[in-house]
Amino acid sequence: MSDAIHLGFDLSDPVLAAAAWSRLIEPGDRAAGVLLAERGAVEALEWLASGSTAMPAALGDAAAWRGARERWLPRLAGLDPRREMDVLARLGGRVVLPGDPDWPGGLDDLGVDRPPCLWVRGGRLRPRLDRSVAVVGSRAGTAYGEHVAADIAAGLVDRSVAVVSGGAYGIDAAAHRGALAARGCTVAVLAGGVDRFYPAGNADLLAAIEGAGAIVAEVPPGSAPMRSRFLSRNRLIAAMTRGTVVVEAAWRSGALSTAARAAALLRPVGAVPGPVTSMVSAGCHRLLRDGSAVCVTDAAEVAELVGSLGEDLAPDGRDDGGARQESTGAPPEGLDPREARVLEAMPLRGSAGAESIARTAGLSVGDAQVALAYLELAGLAERRGGTWRRVRP
Repeated sequence: MSDAIHLGFDLSDPVLAAAAWSRLIEPGDRAAGVLLAERGAVEALEWLASGSTAMPAALGDAAAWRGARERWLPRLAGLDPRREMDVLARLGGRVVLPGDPDWPGGLDDLGVDRPPCLWVRGGRLRPRLDRSVAVVGSRAGTAYGEHVAADIAAGLVDRSVAVVSGGAYGIDAAAHRGALAARGCTVAVLAGGVDRFYPAGNADLLAAIEGAGAIVAEVPPGSAPMRSRFLSRNRLIAAMTRGTVVVEAAWRSGALSTAARAAALLRPVGAVPGPVTSMVSAGCHRLLRDGSAVCVTDAAEVAELVGSLGEDLAPDGRDDGGARQESTGAPPEGLDPREARVLEAMPLRGSAGAESIARTAGLSVGDAQVALAYLELAGLAERRGGTWRRVRP
């Protein structure tokens, strides 16, 4: 493991180096974020490929370094980001790096959680996201919630505010459609690669979003939208916008994680109240009760919440007005994050070797093998010769 690994592309190219890191790591890998912040993508990649055992000072203790390096090495052999960039070029897309004129400045507030690059299809990002709002919520939205989300989105684009969401079913799709119906700009941030519109049922919608705004991902083309990537994706939605509005969210909802990240970044958070008997609005009511969010009911109130001081004020006295779903579902109870990631990395059909599963999960082979052994004991995985298959509960 200490020998140098020859990579067949120009490691000194900053775009290729950043694209390579987006393939090497899983979103939100803090060890990689610390290393990239200290050395930059080019120097960090050259150092990793060199096989050097000298620990970078930025990573702190040696155990953290060894664990991080073992996570990255399974993906390093055969790495060539030019393949993904060729796919992106055929789609008319581009890679945007930190510091580029089109880089969303809000992402810098993530610190070491900032992605090494963005993979983008569609128009420019920076001018749109400088004045933008995230509108998020449940995939199982009600007719009430979808109507409110679409109405808020349409009202925001009428005020020259871009609408950002996750491209999912339910509230996300309603917000995107509301922005498009008002002939405004909307941006979808995906958990998988921009080459595979997901969910497939929203492919036409996502194509329309590409034409009117942009499709964005932090993982390269070919990446699957695994559950852990949805949760990591939410931090980008929170960071690249000026505020987040939650329209319908159950007590435990991914939309609440977006709201929590927005609040941690000192972005304003709004929540739309729903019927007190609606479980789909329980998360919104929780945000309001905890004081984590401000009650908003229309686009004017949202614009006031996120707008500049003295501008965008809401008027007083208004009287107007088999296949996967988005995630693969919650993992069985009792699994730790490593085991859940390995379970999700296993193919839905057929089988795969431990090295392949480790590469997909973004873990070291040793960690993957430990997790596979536990999954086998739990009756969730089965070894067949040198490969592993998932066992359906």
